Amino acid sequence: LNTKTRSYISSAFLFYSPFSHQDVLTVTPWLVPIIWEGTFNPEILDSKAPPCPCSALHGLCLCRYTRFVQRFLESAERHLLQGSQVNYYTSTDSPEAIPHVQLQPGCRLVTIPIQNYSSWQEMSMCRMETINQHVAEVSHRCLFCLDISMVSHSPWGPEILGDVVAQFPCERRSSSAAFIPEGEGDFYCGGAVFGGLVRKVYELTKTCHMTILETKAKGIVAAWQEESHLNRHFLCHKPSKVLSPEYIWDDRKPNRELVPGIASKSPGLTGQTV
Repeated sequence: LNTKTRSYISSAFLFYSPFSHQDVLTVTPWLVPIIWEGTFNPEILDSKAPPCPCSALHGLCLCRYTRFVQRFLESAERHLLQGSQVNYYTSTDSPEAIPHVQLQPGCRLVTIPIQNYSSWQEMSMCRMETINQHVAEVSHRCLFCLDISMVSHSPWGPEILGDVVAQFPCERRSSSAAFIPEGEGDFYCGGAVFGGLVRKVYELTKTCHMTILETKAKGIVAAWQEESHLNRHFLCHKPSKVLSPEYIWDDRKPNRELVPGIASKSPGLTGQTV
């Protein structure tokens, strides 16, 4: 390896021990860490990476999903980015149904009203536009976008932070702006968790929103709506960190004991999990 490559690898893995796990993939082909439990020391990370002074979490909440808001917030307050001042943003077509939840000092909940679309597919595709226009322009350091149906069971600490972070069936129609040819691509990234530095999330959501509009103008809806466009973006703009399936696991899937799980997704909901 040349000096530049060695320096890059040393910086990327400063607080991580990817080779402590021999049974799973812990490094991407573009040499960034895939975060599994046991590949990092949380005490060292906590001491070297102080809490983000101002972080944001965004969740899209359709009318029938408002019943999950309280459980999402309560579990997030217990486990997500402890010690940080977190601003929670909920985009919803039913703002009056969002419950009041007691948050930690310095944290707040902001409800963003959006129009009531005729289908969940259309509502899902507006997610990128909402994040780009209403959340990513606000003065936060980090922004993570999560499914409102998630429940956190264990800590999400500074190990998840990075420039752009993705969570670990692509669009195969060449006429779609989300098109990924056969044989291309490294991972399928679930849209339930992505985030990073605000300026990076702003660029990502803006690009995805524009390609969604381009595809829609052709009368096409990508195979998995905004998630397909997200994966197309990551094909050309690699994330600086990838979260393993431990960070979101569908409770309906078998063999959960093989993936300890830091969060679970409630049953009976639409969406892709990895």
